[in-house]
Amino acid sequence: MSTNVATPSADGLCAYCESRIFDHEPICVRDCDDDCGSPEFFYNYACLSAYIDEKSLTTGNACTWKPDENNCC
Repeated sequence: MSTNVATPSADGLCAYCESRIFDHEPICVRDCDDDCGSPEFFYNYACLSAYIDEKSLTTGNACTWKPDENNCC
């Protein structure tokens, strides 16, 4: 499987706050569990983090730690 990477336009907007991504150092994220669809660009890590929280993207995707058991990762 190969992925093509293209630089977004100079007017590209953040997937979360809709600010121009190049006003800061953009972060590119691609969901490769879904056929590596189009990348999403974020203005900064705070926007990426807020987007993840808002969409509950970590729900069900992490280890469960139970102090009385050794069952993580």
